[in-house]
Amino acid sequence: MAQRPYEHILYEVERGRARITLNQPKRRNPLSSALLSELVDALWEADDDRAVHCVILRANGPAFCAGYDLAPPKPQRDDDVNRRTGRGIDEDSWNLEHIQRQLRTLWNMHKPTIAQVAGHCLAGGTDLALYCDLVIVADDANIGFPPLRNMGSPPNHMWLYNCGPQWTKRLLLTGDTISGKDAAKIGFALKSVPRDLLEAEVEGLADRLAHIDTALLAANKRIVNLGLELMGADTLQRLASENDARAHTAPAARQMFKDLAANGIRETIAERDAPFGDGRARVEGPEIRDEDGRLVDPN
Repeated sequence: MAQRPYEHILYEVERGRARITLNQPKRRNPLSSALLSELVDALWEADDDRAVHCVILRANGPAFCAGYDLAPPKPQRDDDVNRRTGRGIDEDSWNLEHIQRQLRTLWNMHKPTIAQVAGHCLAGGTDLALYCDLVIVADDANIGFPPLRNMGSPPNHMWLYNCGPQWTKRLLLTGDTISGKDAAKIGFALKSVPRDLLEAEVEGLADRLAHIDTALLAANKRIVNLGLELMGADTLQRLASENDARAHTAPAARQMFKDLAANGIRETIAERDAPFGDGRARVEGPEIRDEDGRLVDPN
């Protein structure tokens, strides 16, 4: 088994697959600039390795990925004075597009990628998963984009292509989350399985891909992606970043960023989500809620 040291991820190659593991479990694997940089390097390394037929993207800890890193940025160094600050719609859009180009490595690379999703897959974590070719989730995973309640719009819009317009609107207009089992029903994921069988399910698929010539894997991945691009997928991803930058100017978003700076992440998010109860949506059957806003069994 070949391994390469990274600080924020783990990388290993074995039996025709590269496993990339997000490895910041105490922070629920946020998408920091440092993690994204390592992820891009590892993905291109795997794509260039003739021994690799596919990439498995997974995570250590209770969350696949809880979203983009909301920690305050480090103070600028003297040699950073001419770098973009993110202030203003154009600079915000530039930074969002830069992050999406990094994530789209999963889409642009030739070899297929499989997201192995357990635990929380929220906000930017859904961006990460949706750029993968195949998504397999644990039944009890928690999937959604709660920050859309007051922070902006998704900078990645593969939701529409995977889930269709109605479920995309239902989830993004409210920021509600769904279980892994429901995510498979609406097309966010290929399938869901019990958490204790998730690894075996993903590894079994990687076993089958390992029997296929990598050139054929690339040809069949890329023709599907080209079809999606002909349906506007590539253009929509660029427009999504610009739209998110515009959404950041909404009064609610401006206030959210002020509250994050003043009160911290945990308190600000708890206050945002309090009116939504458990914050869950149900794909099948009525959404009956108790007085605290939690879903109850209609039976």
